[in-house]
Amino acid sequence: MFDTIRVETSTASDYDLHFGNDLRNELTDFAKIYTSDKAFILVDAFVLEHHREYFEAPLNEQFSELKIFEIPRGEQAKSIKVYKQAMNYLLENGVDRGTPVFAIGGGVTGDLAGFVAATALRGIPLVHIPTTLLAMVDSSIGGKTGVNHDTGKNLVGSFYQPEAVFADVKYLETLPQKEMVNGVSEILKYGMIHSPDIIDQIKELTKNEFNMDGQNWLDLIRQSAQIKVDIVSEDVLESGKRVFLNFGHTYGHVLEKLGNYNLYSHGQAVYAGMVGATYASNKLGSNIDLSNLLEFRSLYDFDLQDITHNPAELVELMKHDKKVKDSTLRLVLLKDLGMPYVYKVAETGFIEDSWQQTLKIFL
Repeated sequence: MFDTIRVETSTASDYDLHFGNDLRNELTDFAKIYTSDKAFILVDAFVLEHHREYFEAPLNEQFSELKIFEIPRGEQAKSIKVYKQAMNYLLENGVDRGTPVFAIGGGVTGDLAGFVAATALRGIPLVHIPTTLLAMVDSSIGGKTGVNHDTGKNLVGSFYQPEAVFADVKYLETLPQKEMVNGVSEILKYGMIHSPDIIDQIKELTKNEFNMDGQNWLDLIRQSAQIKVDIVSEDVLESGKRVFLNFGHTYGHVLEKLGNYNLYSHGQAVYAGMVGATYASNKLGSNIDLSNLLEFRSLYDFDLQDITHNPAELVELMKHDKKVKDSTLRLVLLKDLGMPYVYKVAETGFIEDSWQQTLKIFL
């Protein structure tokens, strides 16, 4: 049983997102479009250890040679160093313009492998197989690729669309609860910026005991993906409303950087960032109930005690974000639930206040 969303873009060929439990047959059928005998698999180390036979079997039916490059776990792998290693692996093993790359893993793997595919020989076929909840609802959709730089997150990269995405919840069976919770952050984001009913659906799946069954998350995965597809199809290169998808991320990227990309996960940082952005929204006149976010606080096992408590310094770090334009910090804020807007910051006092409040909440 599977479902499909068609992604229509103005800058590249259209492609499909496939959702379901056990998509091996669909993957085999799709792979028949390639004439190459060889395929490159850039795969997360954990996924390689636990699911190698699962993804190799359907691909072996089409490709006589599978070249596997293992990507280390964690955000620190999303680096220029690992990008260079992966690129060397492709070039030294006979990649050509018809050789597909299958990116199998979470957001780090997808972003890194996508950038490799985008830049190898000026672009080779790319297929995403996201294996985390976060990647299924966010990072595998929309064509953003790239790596981090010492000065900030995602500062080196490109827009490059895949030829297909296969979101197979079978992979979620081995996903730790902490990683499932990271995905909840991005789903909560869709509830905050677009469809508030999503927040209630998450409550049902997390009340009493966190529901770890991937099949029970399929409806939310598809609903979240549809929201992102609708936004991305309209604004492929983030020149307009696509920026709304960054709600909470300008705050979150500061936390990730201060934690050297290993103290806080992306999901944890974005969760705290959404609290900060919601508080900032209220300082500018909105009246959003923070309990929409804070009632999920018990899911997140982290605090911000190791973060600098100088809000002015935190604001300065925000100014390195990609969304700074003409030296002006732009924040995605909310007029109300489901009503995002971009605020061009002139005076930063209210942002410092929002940092102070956020740090108090996460002590």
